[in-house]
Amino acid sequence: MADSTLPALRWAEPPDGPVLVLLDQTRLPAEEAELACTDVPGLVAAIQSLVVRGAPLLGIAGAYGVALAAARGYDVTEAARQLAEARPTAVNLAWGVERALAAYRSAGGDGPAAARAALAEARALHRQDAEDSERMAAAGLGLLGELLPGGGYRLLTHCNTGALISGAYGTAFGVVRAAHLAGRLRRLWVDETRPLLQGARLTAYEAARDDMPYAVLADGAAGSLFAAGEVDAVLIGADRIAADGAVANKIGSYPLAVLARHHGVPFIVVAPVSTVDLATPDGAAIRIEHRPGHEVTEVRGVQVAPVGARAYNPAFDVTPPELVTAIVTERGVVSPVDHGNLAEMCAGPRGDGSGSDDGMMRE
Repeated sequence: MADSTLPALRWAEPPDGPVLVLLDQTRLPAEEAELACTDVPGLVAAIQSLVVRGAPLLGIAGAYGVALAAARGYDVTEAARQLAEARPTAVNLAWGVERALAAYRSAGGDGPAAARAALAEARALHRQDAEDSERMAAAGLGLLGELLPGGGYRLLTHCNTGALISGAYGTAFGVVRAAHLAGRLRRLWVDETRPLLQGARLTAYEAARDDMPYAVLADGAAGSLFAAGEVDAVLIGADRIAADGAVANKIGSYPLAVLARHHGVPFIVVAPVSTVDLATPDGAAIRIEHRPGHEVTEVRGVQVAPVGARAYNPAFDVTPPELVTAIVTERGVVSPVDHGNLAEMCAGPRGDGSGSDDGMMRE
């Protein structure tokens, strides 16, 4: 089986100064091309245009962005502000920026030593994400075994949550990959994920590299799959999880949760603890990013709606906690999903993905 680890992001130091090199996800699957960012405005543009995307990877990119500004002698505080505001819904971005900025300031806030400290923190975050990815995969596979004894899973996923958004194998897709490696994946259903087709372009790309049994479907076809009894569980990622357990994720996630509840199918969210924002009390308090209308009225540059048509294009929707079966993190599984269990998980030690049988928070 092909190795699905992709160079989604890497730090390089050519003779003319350090750069952050990104795999340009807007050009996949047709072309694997890299984009080198030499300054923070370039990185911010890459984040906003989705060259680099996905909650965990945005945290890593934000940390490296602070290191890049420090290494090249730019205003680090201003660079951190620009990065943190680049995509408001994804809490990991600001989290990664703050980690690198704190390391920079702790090392004096100026000069080569502070720049090295920011880079070291970014690299540490990168390594941590890779380790967390493996823990989430193990915890998620264990949960599937509890909920669906017997194996042969037919899993539906939305957007892209694999190596392209992570330092390793990703969040929800990492669990899918673990099921595949264990010989338990019967079928991966890949939502195309309109309007930017992250499922059809990116998740299918990763599934093909791993030789998975997968099929792409139009978002609107998911209901017929549920009605036919062809879905055993839904696995998605998250861009922000509020204190009450409400989950902001790629637009189209909430309808899947409603379908899953109606048909008695587990709806599982896989995300690192850094995605949980206890300062945001509930889903109504999550700021939802709205993107340009042309993403809806055009498909890959081809006009599909009348010229001048207005479009509604929120990048995310919010799934209320009562529709979430469980949240899988690197520290274990939270179920039922509520404020108390989330707060306990966030306050607890880092776990290895193994669990107890108390039906609540399992570390």
